Amino acid sequence: MYHIISYIINFLLPDNEHLAGEIGYTDDEKEFDKFCVIIRPSGFFDKENYGKISSLPKLPLQKIKEIAGHTSTSLSNQARNDGGTEILFGTPDIKQKNGKIFVNADIIASSFFLLSRYEEWLCSDVFDEHSRFEGKKSLQYRANFLHRPLVDEYAVLLRKWLKLIGFKVNEAKEEIKKIYLTHDIDFLEYHRHLRGFVGGMLRGNNVFKSLQSIKNDPAYTFDFLVEQDNKVENAKKIYFVKAAKKTKKFDYPQYNLNGNDFQNLAKFLQKNDCKIGLHSSYNAFSNPQDIEKEQNKISKAISEKVTSHRTHYLRILPPNQSEFYTKAGIVDDFTLGFADVAGFRLGTCRPVHWINPQMLEIENITLHPLTIMECSLSNENYMNLNFETAFEVCKNLINQVKKHNGELVLLWHSTSVTSESGYQRELYEKIIEDLKVLTKKT
Repeated sequence: MYHIISYIINFLLPDNEHLAGEIGYTDDEKEFDKFCVIIRPSGFFDKENYGKISSLPKLPLQKIKEIAGHTSTSLSNQARNDGGTEILFGTPDIKQKNGKIFVNADIIASSFFLLSRYEEWLCSDVFDEHSRFEGKKSLQYRANFLHRPLVDEYAVLLRKWLKLIGFKVNEAKEEIKKIYLTHDIDFLEYHRHLRGFVGGMLRGNNVFKSLQSIKNDPAYTFDFLVEQDNKVENAKKIYFVKAAKKTKKFDYPQYNLNGNDFQNLAKFLQKNDCKIGLHSSYNAFSNPQDIEKEQNKISKAISEKVTSHRTHYLRILPPNQSEFYTKAGIVDDFTLGFADVAGFRLGTCRPVHWINPQMLEIENITLHPLTIMECSLSNENYMNLNFETAFEVCKNLINQVKKHNGELVLLWHSTSVTSESGYQRELYEKIIEDLKVLTKKT
């Protein structure tokens, strides 16, 4: 358990890990002299509570109060002006006494709850038709803080408490630390296979142009995407590729990784400094042993070991089943966002290691929280937003990432920017222009 607590404290002190020894997570008065900020455990991790439905937070959530005697200088007062900082466990009282700060708000357990997907591990009755945890039924959504990275707000609070008692603290820069522009390739083309050709003919499309060259196919949008992404300085670009054969209808269509169409695309992407990742199949959720086979297949096809990953349909395995990803050599995962609503599923916009809440272990996979998936915004079964509102939602989420010096991870499917895809092409161009300004070197 100690290693989990230690990891959380260090995570809450980005660029200030040297101060981790000043933070105590204890209710034992004999230990108070060892620390300057004492966070009192709420009982969440006690054996009689942990892992039970009764341990879930109760709504409405309380919000952290000002430090007694320091209402003008405490972050809590500032936070309250912004609507407050919710706590999931403990009580909101914070006191300064004898040069120490005593915190009854259990920000350790609260952070663990979000970072480990604890609710998703315990609750088996809030999954949609694709076995995905529904964002609109999550605590983050129900308590109205999904649009804010609550764990990162705890990090800000902790820095303020340390400053209040005289420590020199490195402040986070208000800038986006890293940008990942990612694209899932669910379709390589529409009309260059028999079923797509016949379907296109029936719809009156000029399918013969697609046969002449894949670049004439409406699904081939990669020239546009690469051109747009190259406008953002130092952005990391990842294209997630399917490697499985069609076994379920949601895995249709498959494409030939050894065929000329894909091989030429792979060379084009690599030439433009784009990384290729594994888009593990829909079927692999039910048969996770196939993930390793798919990883080997895509690695062989591009002659390069693939270590980045996102699941098809965002069907991420439960938080206690990471071994299927580690066995496949997955190092970086970009899945963790809700499909039905955009926001901070893990309570953070910073990369964090996979935490297994059942085994209380930290896994060797870095999770890069997914900030925005374009389908979440426009799908009529999800947020169903018009262009203007969708852009405002994107701007607000991007501003949160900037505020907390986090990573911005965007997902635009390659087929979402076709001429028939609604406003998503225009929205992506508009976001790219904003990011171009944000990242421009002065």
